[in-house]
Amino acid sequence: MGSTETPWERQPDTAPTSSSSTATGNQPPTQSPEELQEEGRKIRRLQMVVNMVTQVIAQDQSVTVEEASEMVADTRRVALGMFPDKELAFNLIFWPRLQRLMRERYRMQ
Repeated sequence: MGSTETPWERQPDTAPTSSSSTATGNQPPTQSPEELQEEGRKIRRLQMVVNMVTQVIAQDQSVTVEEASEMVADTRRVALGMFPDKELAFNLIFWPRLQRLMRERYRMQ
């Protein structure tokens, strides 16, 4: 009834894969301690910016919807300026929080 090998076992006629090429391809580039510190500082700075914008929009009753939208857009520009290739991360982490705040504060749909 066919082969007794299970599908996850390596077939004898397949070419072996190099462990160094697969390990290198999956490894993120290593960062120096200084680079890690700088990235940590930038992350904390961005968190502070988002927290301040959130607090101003939530607490200051004189902020109009246009001003709040401008602050959100500026926050996005700051984030992408600090982390140019991390737009997806911003969209997943901060954007839902800012959208929810705008909906709640200005009764938007």
